[in-house]
Amino acid sequence: MTTDQDLPIDGQPSTALFAAKGIDVTSNKDKGVIKVVKLQGLDGEQPMIGDKVTIHYTGRLLNGKKFDCSRDRKEPFCFNVGKGQVLKAWDIGVLSMQRGEVCTLLCKPEYAYGTAGNPNKIPPSSSVVFEMELLKFEGETLTDDGGILRRIKVKGDGYTNPNDGASVDVHLEGSCSGRLFDCRDVSFIVGEAEDKGVPLGVDRAMDKMQKGECCFLYLKPKYGFGSEGKPEYRIGPEKDIIYEVTLKDFQRAKESWEMDLNEKLNLATGVKHKGNQYFKVIELDDSNEKALYRRGEARLLRNEFSLAMADFQHVLHVHPSNRAARAQISICQSKIKEHHEQDKKIYANMFQKFAERDAKTGKTKRRRDDGKWSGINGEVVIKRRRRSQDCQL
Repeated sequence: MTTDQDLPIDGQPSTALFAAKGIDVTSNKDKGVIKVVKLQGLDGEQPMIGDKVTIHYTGRLLNGKKFDCSRDRKEPFCFNVGKGQVLKAWDIGVLSMQRGEVCTLLCKPEYAYGTAGNPNKIPPSSSVVFEMELLKFEGETLTDDGGILRRIKVKGDGYTNPNDGASVDVHLEGSCSGRLFDCRDVSFIVGEAEDKGVPLGVDRAMDKMQKGECCFLYLKPKYGFGSEGKPEYRIGPEKDIIYEVTLKDFQRAKESWEMDLNEKLNLATGVKHKGNQYFKVIELDDSNEKALYRRGEARLLRNEFSLAMADFQHVLHVHPSNRAARAQISICQSKIKEHHEQDKKIYANMFQKFAERDAKTGKTKRRRDDGKWSGINGEVVIKRRRRSQDCQL
């Protein structure tokens, strides 16, 4: 990097300014992203991993050439920070900012465009400078109706998440209007958390979490304690609540295609019992997502594939982002296709046997007809075969 090609910032070469005023915001302090604050933020609060952030930015090479700018498009840019959706330098830099803050980031190639650069814009192995303004940020929306917002305090490990039916061990801290009302370690089955007094919103967030993750869940009444509230916690009706949830450990449930016959039969007994309960719920509320899903499970285990698929499709109508229901629909479609293929084989074999039998019957009949003919008076006369010598001249 040569200073005679540096972009001037506030009358100084960029490298000189970053050396004098910059702060290394990388976790391993390798000076891959150096930050200089130009305008302090408003309230001191910073984004968390997964938050939806809205920014304006301008990107320049060290020689001052601008290669990208959101303001030129007159439209801010939005992304979920810390999720790898953007340059590594952006994830690191924006997580260090406050709402309303304006800063400049000096980014090494390994945190920006790497050794390849960007054709026609960024030369290979180039450091770049971004001016960033953090306009606003908000929690990650987990439901289409905005009823569950998540903000990740500590990122989890691995790439797997609990599935429906998984056993989870969590630590919960629930609060309402700044008052802590629930603090405990609890284990439950995903999809059945309400049996342990855990709100629906916490249950619904499980399949998005990773082991070791700690997050805040902001729950609207629909996903909290609803219109009835929770008298034992001194929470009235229609109250928003916040849960800090730490997923300590989990054991994924076997999917239906992973089970042997005995496991399916054992599961079917429990699902049938719950299914009967949820049938009653659906009679009262035909859009109850949980009840529809459980009924679909029961029907799937009873090989009622079309009925099961209808239930899971209804779940998606109520909650389009329900990944578990979408996966179950795929299973139903596969089972229906498999069932049709079996039917084809059965009927094909059946028709083949009928054809063979008909051919055999026809052959036998022709033989009989060849040995008989009717006389003038209707009498049946046996045809005598001439010996070969009778035919000789």
